[in-house]
Amino acid sequence: MSDDHLSLAADAAEGDGHWAFGTGFEDPLHGVDTTVPDGVDTAALAALCLALGDDALVSAQRLGEWVTAAPELEIELALANIGLDLLGQTRLLYARAGLLDGTGRDEDAYAYFRDADAFRNLRITEVPNGDFAFTVLRLLAHSAWRLALLRRLTSAPDPVLAAIAAKGVKELAYHRQFAADWAIRLGDGTEESHRRMTEAARALAPLLAEFGRDDSAAFLGVDAAGVAAEAREVWERVLGAATLEIPEAVAESADGRRGAHTEHLAPLLAELQVVARAHPGATW
Repeated sequence: MSDDHLSLAADAAEGDGHWAFGTGFEDPLHGVDTTVPDGVDTAALAALCLALGDDALVSAQRLGEWVTAAPELEIELALANIGLDLLGQTRLLYARAGLLDGTGRDEDAYAYFRDADAFRNLRITEVPNGDFAFTVLRLLAHSAWRLALLRRLTSAPDPVLAAIAAKGVKELAYHRQFAADWAIRLGDGTEESHRRMTEAARALAPLLAEFGRDDSAAFLGVDAAGVAAEAREVWERVLGAATLEIPEAVAESADGRRGAHTEHLAPLLAELQVVARAHPGATW
């Protein structure tokens, strides 16, 4: 299946406005050949799609918190649109996971009816936004890593995942550039902006270690260390251009991919899921 094919399917779904729970619209992969190629580990593929979908959903929820709170209207719109890009990736990945894991769950079931310990997102996506400096550097780190990973997945043997990755690469290239531009502007800006960026970089340093431990795509021959190293190179290059000191990498032992989350994920999900859980099965 070509990327164009998948894009058409996604565009058709997005055009009907299906972004909230219980709307009853059709699967975003409707009409796509979802046959799993011979030799692909279906369970591992489902787990990978779920993990990447969880990263995107939780990141989008955090970015959505900036609506009405961003420092400028233009930034608010940009962060909201980046969040919407990630929600689009979430829909496709959850739809793929639901076809693969044998549960028959749709995207709403994954988003709204799982507890925090069932999510497999990286912890860097779930910690609170902090100030704008923290959000910018978190976006830089995560988009650089996700872009490096999805680039590799564009050649995945599963054509559906490959097409989702190809679509995501175009979006993530913009996300990374947006974050890098602001990182340099603020890091090399005023004394106050430099101070805040320095604090943000130090706060994020322990969370970057998860990138190197994520072996979700190892069954497809993707080297987690190589992906993390590519993202690290971007991180260090941007911080250097921003005149920021590069914090020493200090590894946290916890691992969101294995369900070990911070205390911040459950409240985030409670807010995301409250309406769907209060009115299960409702449509509008």
